[in-house]
Amino acid sequence: MALIYKKEGRVATFTINRPEAFNAMNSETYKELSDALIDFKDDDNLWVGIVTGAGDRAFCAGADIKTMLPAIKLTKDQPWVDPPSLYRGLNLWKPVIAAVNGLALGGGLELALGCDIKIASENAVFGLPEVTLGLIPGWGGTQRLPRAIPVALAAEMILTGKKIDAKEAYRIGLVSKVVSLADLMKTSMETAEALLKAGPLAVRAAKKAMMLGLGEPLQRGLEIERDMIDYITHTEDFTEGTTAFVEKRKPEFKAK
Repeated sequence: MALIYKKEGRVATFTINRPEAFNAMNSETYKELSDALIDFKDDDNLWVGIVTGAGDRAFCAGADIKTMLPAIKLTKDQPWVDPPSLYRGLNLWKPVIAAVNGLALGGGLELALGCDIKIASENAVFGLPEVTLGLIPGWGGTQRLPRAIPVALAAEMILTGKKIDAKEAYRIGLVSKVVSLADLMKTSMETAEALLKAGPLAVRAAKKAMMLGLGEPLQRGLEIERDMIDYITHTEDFTEGTTAFVEKRKPEFKAK
């Protein structure tokens, strides 16, 4: 099984399970991840996702050079032939956490960039080394990395293939936390639990407003935000959340 997909309460965990290949992404893994993400998206009982890699050496070392790259070459003039995923093609407004446990290179870093909150273990290494193979990042790296960190730093990583460690990733804002490998999943689950305390529809609306507003002029972004306010204030969760606050009790959100 190239991917382990688990559901625990309202949290889904996606574990890339090719530790012998540093969890490199092959066609099988890509398809299994896509199928699991679609299931997560459509399952009303699941509110938060966590993506990680098997073992203690790698989150994902990118595309499998022997199998995936030749397949990509065959899809010339078919840019959307890949199954929908966090890379592209999947509008997923539920929050997703990347628990980066080691190498996150090429498609691995791009996978983490497709997640909303990134938590790294101390042994994590990040990079987009594609240019050293005569290639360019093709799963969102050239677009998402300059949106995640200062453009000058993104340009150095993309154009030279430079790798950075977890400490540097935290310093430049690529990840929100760095913890020991032993504490990585515990910390990621605690973050998931913090997300579960919030109104699930509000979290999704906030994510949608944030992501759709990126790259838009401020005025358009404010209009998107207003649209989300109009939507969220007509939900049952909004009524429950505000009522619970007045009554000084914990809200019981239902994602309705």
